[in-house]
Amino acid sequence: MSHQWWRDAVVYQVYPRSFADSDGDGMGDLPGITERLPYLRDLGVDALWLSPFYLSPQHDAGYDVADYCDVDPRFGTLADADALIARAHELGLKVLVDIVPNHSSNEHELFQRALAAAPGSPERDMYIYRDGRGENGELPPNNWTSIFHGDAWTRVTEADGSLGQWYLHIFDTTQPDWNWENPAVHELFAGVLRFWLDRGADGFRVDVAHGMAKPAGLPDATVNSAGLIDIPEGEVPIYFDNDGVVEIYQEWRPILDEYDGDRMMVLEAWIPEHRLPQYIGTDRAHQSFNFGFLQARWGVDTMRRAIEKPLELADAVDSPTTWVLSNHDVIRHATRYGFAPEHRFGEGLSREETPDAELGLRRARAATLLMLALPGAAYLYQGEELGLPEVADIPDELREDPAHTRAGVPGRDGCRVPIPWVHDAPAYGFSPTGASWLPQPESFGAVAADIQEGVDGSTLEMYRTALHLRRELRLGEHADGVAFVEDAPEGVLALLHGGVLVAVNTTDADVPLAELPGAAGLGVIAASGPVDADVIPAETAVWLREI
Repeated sequence: MSHQWWRDAVVYQVYPRSFADSDGDGMGDLPGITERLPYLRDLGVDALWLSPFYLSPQHDAGYDVADYCDVDPRFGTLADADALIARAHELGLKVLVDIVPNHSSNEHELFQRALAAAPGSPERDMYIYRDGRGENGELPPNNWTSIFHGDAWTRVTEADGSLGQWYLHIFDTTQPDWNWENPAVHELFAGVLRFWLDRGADGFRVDVAHGMAKPAGLPDATVNSAGLIDIPEGEVPIYFDNDGVVEIYQEWRPILDEYDGDRMMVLEAWIPEHRLPQYIGTDRAHQSFNFGFLQARWGVDTMRRAIEKPLELADAVDSPTTWVLSNHDVIRHATRYGFAPEHRFGEGLSREETPDAELGLRRARAATLLMLALPGAAYLYQGEELGLPEVADIPDELREDPAHTRAGVPGRDGCRVPIPWVHDAPAYGFSPTGASWLPQPESFGAVAADIQEGVDGSTLEMYRTALHLRRELRLGEHADGVAFVEDAPEGVLALLHGGVLVAVNTTDADVPLAELPGAAGLGVIAASGPVDADVIPAETAVWLREI
């Protein structure tokens, strides 16, 4: 079998709202992304994943899709999407687009038809409508709660003005769930896949990939939980991780296989770790995000387990695992690692929380260097290569995350602030007019891309060095496996892979390099911080190799 690019690719997540604004309206757009594609090529990534840019009222930052086959005017046009894909391919970059199959926007044409139609109609059957409980149907059909807090059901007013049925929305009220028991929904999404594959997309990131199939009869839940992360093993909400979801990917895989170029899909499935092999394989999805690595707290035991178990599970189905530390739904890891291990980071960062910023960045850089040495695919989130922190000080009236508007929690806006390109330009180069849909802190100027460009030891140059070495040494491949160094010094996580000895000092004290077995005669080829010839500094990772 020829080499399949996705098995060891480094994929860079672009959040279109916050990457680059070409027209000065304060919202990032597709032409802005296209202009910056050489930056991604020079960074050393293999592909980019675009968060949704579809037509949308933007109640959930585009994850409420009103038309899966059109571009929202805020971001550009279909011609702009075509130009972006073409330019990326010219630069040797693959392009993944986000697909959102669990729910649509309530402004989607099919939902509007369902609202206007009668209970029991084919139009209503595209979504999940049910009669309410109680004497007059005044109670929701069951006790399910939304990921964004509150009830997961909203009651509609029927055409005659009476209160009527309820529709299910696992997320916001404006995001009604599709009814995947209806073959017409399957047909709809098969068409969406082909639409983007025909336009040159190299694959898909599947949103809420564990959510489409609901349990028969929609019974009450015994476990209800809000939020996407920190799911205890075996305690997934009842509306997630039902077996029918896998059948959808078994339908989709042959569609992707019809196209040349190894088209692929990676799943966003927040499920117990042991369930991952059910989702991936030669007849279903290619990859599923390994969120256990993202969730692992700083320390040898937790980080080692977050590497060993996913490799074991992925090997069982001949699929590479994936590695990820940040994305648009979680606190940036440069901030997350600045907290004590017991800190919960599932609801966003409040203004009252004060992480150790310096410690967080040191650990984040070390964790990144560890991640990029591992076999499989790695996913980066825009701005992490600049060491961007989470932004807590966003005025409440400017926050847009539904979790904030529904429940008052900080929400996810803090990791979505537009990134800085030029230290002394309006909006730090994000927008030519200085407009920015979320305010950028003054601290962003000091970490702008132009400030870090070519500066030895900067976070940007650390990423570039590691990414180019990863490609040169083929560290994403799994030919010789990963061997952990069992007698490493206390507090040091060490492993051998691809001819490289990787060591992470998780302690707050320097560790003599001479105490690391196998290090004799090796030289440092990459480091997450300043090093000398004799020690691994505190909270630092190094790659060692014969040189």
